[in-house]
Amino acid sequence: MPSLKQGLEFEEGGVVSLVGAGGKTSLLFRLGHELSKDGDTVLTTTTTKIFMPRMEQSAYVVQGLSAASILSQVKDRLGDHRHVTAVSGPLSSEGKLAGLEPDVVDQIWKSGIFQWIIVEADGAAGRPLKAPAAHEPVIPGSCTHGIGVVGLSVLDKPLEDSWVHRSERFSDLTGFPRGQSISEEAVADLIVHPLGLMKGVSKESTGFVFLNQADRPEKVTAARRICSILKERKFKGAKAVLIGRAQGEPPVMERIDLGI
Repeated sequence: MPSLKQGLEFEEGGVVSLVGAGGKTSLLFRLGHELSKDGDTVLTTTTTKIFMPRMEQSAYVVQGLSAASILSQVKDRLGDHRHVTAVSGPLSSEGKLAGLEPDVVDQIWKSGIFQWIIVEADGAAGRPLKAPAAHEPVIPGSCTHGIGVVGLSVLDKPLEDSWVHRSERFSDLTGFPRGQSISEEAVADLIVHPLGLMKGVSKESTGFVFLNQADRPEKVTAARRICSILKERKFKGAKAVLIGRAQGEPPVMERIDLGI
């Protein structure tokens, strides 16, 4: 079964923005590990905020406010560390690390030092599903690939804040009543909405949807149903849907092309 790299058909390099909810951080470091293991130079970062990565997620973390500062720290270390994580500094009040400004990501990409930059471009407060607010996500202009993430654990759970980040916004976008159990159709409604899951991913970028947490046969069946709905609605915002488990083996269980 395919790796994430194989499922996404990643070969040439680029800037990847992860949006949505339900596994972005796991996907960030899993993809970074896969790409660097194959010899590519990889930067993982965020334009929001993130917890300090564990050693097994990313062994080399640098802090800097500018592209010049970050590049000066890593340029002589890439022989030992093909995978680097960069942040701007600590957020002492939250116990997290602050991310990079989008223009800093763009400048690092222009340097040509990294073959891949993977950006967690959205925050979801640990929920498996999210509807973005007006100021979200924060996607760098250099983005070449966008991956919208959905955690399948949200299915059959009530539409409320404990399960959906910005549940009121979700209801406004989809017309789905708050408190009602979330269905495959409701998830598909969010994916296809212009202000929904793939909001901010430009038409010039290659889009993917990653249906994460497919850890039981019924979740895989539900994910296939979501894909069928996307095809019925002729969704053009993504090239393919991956069904998988960012923390499992294999990470990609199925890839369903949407025909764009």
